[in-house]
Amino acid sequence: MVINIKKISDEKLEKISGGGIEWLGIGVGIATLIVFISGIIEGYTNPGRCN
Repeated sequence: MVINIKKISDEKLEKISGGGIEWLGIGVGIATLIVFISGIIEGYTNPGRCN
């Protein structure tokens, strides 16, 4: 098995972008906040006993 490695210029390295993890993390954070706030509102409007 032969692996060819090419050296690329700094300009090409700066143009490389990747990963959508940032947007995924932001989306998960927003969804978590919405669920948490809705749980607080539900707790005030419909209180129940702890069994």
